[in-house]
Amino acid sequence: MYYLYILQSLKDNKLYVGYSNNILRRLAEHNLGKVNVTKHRKPFKLIYLEGYLNQRDATTREKFFKTGWGRTHLKKVLKNYLGR
Repeated sequence: MYYLYILQSLKDNKLYVGYSNNILRRLAEHNLGKVNVTKHRKPFKLIYLEGYLNQRDATTREKFFKTGWGRTHLKKVLKNYLGR
């Protein structure tokens, strides 16, 4: 399985979108500062997860969430959680 995940920084509340075939390992890597893009924004909590059988499907979804339309969609899906 491959997982599209969204993390929220507990430092600045900003969101990070990624994918992995091992979500627990990947979350630990983010929180240990092993991911250059996010190491200055740790710690993180997992707020959204989607599972896929195919890696290409997961990467396609990740790319969508990194677009303006994807971020707008995410804000609608997580409207109650994000309070927006």
